[in-house]
This record gives sequence, C-alpha cells and structure tokens, in this order.
Amino acid sequence: MTLPSEDTLVGYPSAETENSTTVLHCEHLPDGRLAVLLERSCVHPVDAGWPDQGADRAALRVAGAELPVLDCVVGATDGTTLHLGREIPVGKGTEGWAFVVVHLMAGDAVIAEGDQAEAVVDPGHRRRISSGHTGCHLASLALNRALADRWKKDTRPDGLGHPDFDGVAIDVSLIGENGSTDTYRLGKSLRRKGFVTDGFVGGLAEVEAQVNASLAEWMATGASVRIDRDGDRLTDRRYWVLELPGHTVRIPCGGTHPSSLSELGSARVELSTADVDGTTVLTMATFVG
Repeated sequence: MTLPSEDTLVGYPSAETENSTTVLHCEHLPDGRLAVLLERSCVHPVDAGWPDQGADRAALRVAGAELPVLDCVVGATDGTTLHLGREIPVGKGTEGWAFVVVHLMAGDAVIAEGDQAEAVVDPGHRRRISSGHTGCHLASLALNRALADRWKKDTRPDGLGHPDFDGVAIDVSLIGENGSTDTYRLGKSLRRKGFVTDGFVGGLAEVEAQVNASLAEWMATGASVRIDRDGDRLTDRRYWVLELPGHTVRIPCGGTHPSSLSELGSARVELSTADVDGTTVLTMATFVG
C-alpha cells in the first residue's frame, strides 16, 4: 500500500495517447471502485479545482487484459492517505504532498502494485476534446477583442493586449467534443471593475458578429498551437501557446490541444443572455469543425 512521494509523470500535454508504465498503488474506495496510481500516465484527469476539461476515455492493459478506466481524477497524498478531487485538503505545491493521476477502475479489476501496464487513450475522443479546448481559448480572445471598448477602467490585459473580460467575468467553462460552453456574470462586481453593461443585451448580435469575424480571421492563418511546460510532473506549470502572425499568445492551461488551428477546420460562436436573479448572464457556445 505504498503511496508515491512525487507527482505523477504525465504525457498528455505532448499529445501522448499510449504509454508503458508501472503500477505504484492500488486502493479500494468506499464506493467499491479501485483507485490505481501509475508512475506515468497519458490519461488526462479532471481537476476539481477547475473542471473545464473532463477525463479522457481510456483503458489499462495488464497481462493481456484491457481494463476500462471508469473515471480519472486528480488526487493528492501525504504518504499515508489518498485524497480525491474536492476532498484534497491542501493546494498544489504543498511541501510533503504528491499530486497524482487517479485511475478509477471497477472494484473487481485484476491489477496489482508492481504490475507492468499500458495506459491507452481513445484518440478520436481526445482529438475532439482538444479541438474544443483550443476553440474555447480562441473564442475567449475574440470575445475580449469585441468587448474592449466597454471598459472605463484599466483592467488586466489578455495575451493580445485587450482587457481580459473572459478572465474577469467567467463563471463556468465546460469543454466538450468540438466545442465549449462558457458563462459570464455581468453583475455589480464586474461593473465596479469598470465594465459598462448599459446596452449590452441590445447590442449582442453585433458582438457575436465581431467575435465570429475575429475567429474567421485567425482560423485563416492556420496558426500553430503548442503546450509549453515547466516540467513533466502533474503540477508543473503549462501554457497554451498560439503563434498568430505578429503575436504569440500564452494562456496558463492544464488541458490538451491540437498542434494547429488548421486541425479545427472552422470556428464560430453563438451568444445569448438570460436574467438570473436580477443579474445578466452571458452564455457563449463555441463550435469547431
């Protein structure tokens, strides 16, 4: 029952979909599932701290058997107890703690510590999710650009130098296959920061047109995309990097992405608003492919 003292080595930032590794730890959970920790994993886990991109569809191959991964989550251990998701009591980088990729298997899965295993990810699902994630980042940049003239106070800039509406107002972001859904609250807090909401709903169609024009402009470049990272461990900082002509954009990101905008095919958004308890909520649905 030895628990690791170092973060899991991860291969998904470099688009890895298969890897050979050693099983470090197996533990039955109260709900009957088996938690499996590997020395290295190409399986993208969902992070409870910011669960925008879900877990990969994957399996572990052990001794000729292919064992489905039911879910994959970020966990953490101090060497004595394994904590999962929202139960993790400390922040990433806390001394004495290892953050790990936890593969959740059926309780009767035949797998043991010390086994040699192969982690295998569904490449088609990974490709569609990765396209959705890059589309999400691209749409956020285009939305920031379209709303740049609605700020009456200085605010932090995004990677293209526009006020970062997405970073300031985002409420929930969900990455799906070939798309994403992002919601933003246009409430008192945002207005205090200098965002002008007067006339926003009435001008929504124009904003949508401007966002889609920016997306078409950028997609036409076929710009390259990559993940820069400080290291190969789960909690090492990683960045989504987009090489637009004349501009390099860097956004902190722990997800997966294609290698260029040309892999997306096309990108567009649909914007809508709703009143939720007296606050205007903007929803941006992004579609790629």
